[in-house]
Amino acid sequence: MGVVGTGRVGAVLGSALRAAGHAVVGVSAVSAASRERAELLLPHVPVLEIPDVVERAELVLLAVPDDALGPLIDGIAATGGWQGGQLVVHTSGRYGWRVLAPAAAAGAIPLALHPAMTFTGTSLDLARLVDCCFGVSAPAPVLPIAQALVVEMGAEPVVVPEEARPLYHAALAHSANHLVTLVAQSVDLLTAAGIENGHRVLAPLLSAALDNALRQGDAALTGPVARGDAGTVAAHLEALASSGIDDAETAYRALARVTAGRALAAGRLRAEDAEALLAALADSPHRRA
Repeated sequence: MGVVGTGRVGAVLGSALRAAGHAVVGVSAVSAASRERAELLLPHVPVLEIPDVVERAELVLLAVPDDALGPLIDGIAATGGWQGGQLVVHTSGRYGWRVLAPAAAAGAIPLALHPAMTFTGTSLDLARLVDCCFGVSAPAPVLPIAQALVVEMGAEPVVVPEEARPLYHAALAHSANHLVTLVAQSVDLLTAAGIENGHRVLAPLLSAALDNALRQGDAALTGPVARGDAGTVAAHLEALASSGIDDAETAYRALARVTAGRALAAGRLRAEDAEALLAALADSPHRRA
C-alpha cells in the first residue's frame, strides 16, 4: 500500500490498514506537519514523490482535499502512472468512484471510502475508527473489496449510491461542521454574558440534546420554539442583536425558523401558537430596509 497525502485522514487510515496487515511501501508528505505525522503514525515508511508511491503500490490511498483530487488523478493518468489491477482508493466525501475514471481506464480498480468522522491526525483517531461508519461507493463487482477494507479497519461500511454522494456529504458537513460553529458561537455568547466557563455549562446540555436527537429525532425538541413562547424568542433576538457577537442574531433567527417548521410538522408546536412565533422570527424593520 502507498499513501498519497499524509494529512489528518491519510496518516490515520494508512496506520489502520497497516495494523490490519497491509505493508506500507511509501508515503508522500510535503509539509513539515505531514512529515511529522507520517513519522509518528507510519514509522520507518519512506517518504517518496507521488509517482514513486503509485509505482510501488498495489493499493494506492489518495487522501487529498476534494478540489485537488481530480487534477491529481488526471496528472497521474497523463504520465501513465496507473497500473492494471491496482486498487485506487480515495477518501473524499464529495466524490464517488467515477472521479477515478482515468485510473479505471488504465485497468485500476476504483473505490471511494469516506470516513464519517472528524480527525485529529493522532493515534486517538485509531480507536475512534472502531465506532465509525464509512460511506462506500464502488462498481458493483468490486464493492465487496471496498467493504472488506473498511471492516479491516474495524469500521462499518455504509453503501452510498454514486449519484447521492454530494447530498450524503452535505448532510455530514451540515451536521458536524455547523455544529462546531454553533457551539463556538454559544460559548462566545456566554462569555459576553459574563460566564467564564461556558464549555462547562454547555457540555451536559449538548451531550444530552445530541443523544436525544439521535434517538428520537424531532420528538426530542424542547425549548421556547417548541412551546410557542413568542415573547421569549423575541427577547432572545433583542439580546442577541446587542450582544456584539457577529451573526448571532442572524443564525438564531434562521435556525429558529427551521426549528419552528419542523416542530409544527411533527406536532410539537401547536398551530395556534405558530403565527405569533413566526411573526417574532420575521426580519426586523431595520433588516428589511
